Amino acid sequence: MTADAGRARSLTDLIRTEAEPLIEKWVDAVAALLRGRQTRSELDRDFREFFAALLPLVGNDGRDISGPEFGDIRSLLDEYSRTRVRAGFTPTETASSLFSLKRVVFELTENNDDPQVYRQQMAFSGLLDALGLLTFESYAQARDEIIREQSEQLLELTTPVVKIWEGVLAVPLVGTLDSARTQVVMEKLLEALVETGSEHAIIDITGVSAVDTQVAQHLLKTVVAARLMGAECIVSGIRPQIAQTIVALGIEFGDIVTKASLADALRHALRREGVDVVRSQAV
Repeated sequence: MTADAGRARSLTDLIRTEAEPLIEKWVDAVAALLRGRQTRSELDRDFREFFAALLPLVGNDGRDISGPEFGDIRSLLDEYSRTRVRAGFTPTETASSLFSLKRVVFELTENNDDPQVYRQQMAFSGLLDALGLLTFESYAQARDEIIREQSEQLLELTTPVVKIWEGVLAVPLVGTLDSARTQVVMEKLLEALVETGSEHAIIDITGVSAVDTQVAQHLLKTVVAARLMGAECIVSGIRPQIAQTIVALGIEFGDIVTKASLADALRHALRREGVDVVRSQAV
């Protein structure tokens, strides 16, 4: 038996013997930190799982936590961090929940003058530091994933494809038009063309703040994709300022039909469908 094993067992025995009061103090410390944002029962449940996974690792200094023996604690901390992100906790609050155990264990061993226990205590501190950094990484990764999900959902919501007449679809665009959004517009429009069998699509840019060369290229790509599906695209919402910008930039829309307003574009599409819109005569 190695000396390291003996030292690990000595601190492990202390922690295991005082498990109940230690977990209770840990819950108290974190509950005070979170100020009621998480119930004691929830903290007690989470910390008991952490404690059970952490106990076999006492004696490791945390320099390398990539081994299979750390699999359980890594999974628990990853899930804990993701839950905290969705609940609106900060990364500091998340990591501090784990670091609070360090203070509780120090209080447990403060009157113990055994040098072996002291050395093991330092190693335990390093282990918690490494696991705390892991929670930061998991938190950041989870937050990035949530931001990406929300961005994708926002793109879906801000890029509707509306059937406004039999055989006629409209895509009202608001804000900016970049590569990512163009891809969403193109995919949703092509899917709608297939589902509805429409032969006309109106891309309305009334709500697009500015049109530059890049935006024009994105529009042209969408029009070409729709044409490949057998549909004619009409670009509406060409305001005077946008028309001047397009001319100044030398952007060529070729044979693409452009209209000043959505109403004009709809009237054009209906005529192509063989429908005439006339004003009713007042009686």
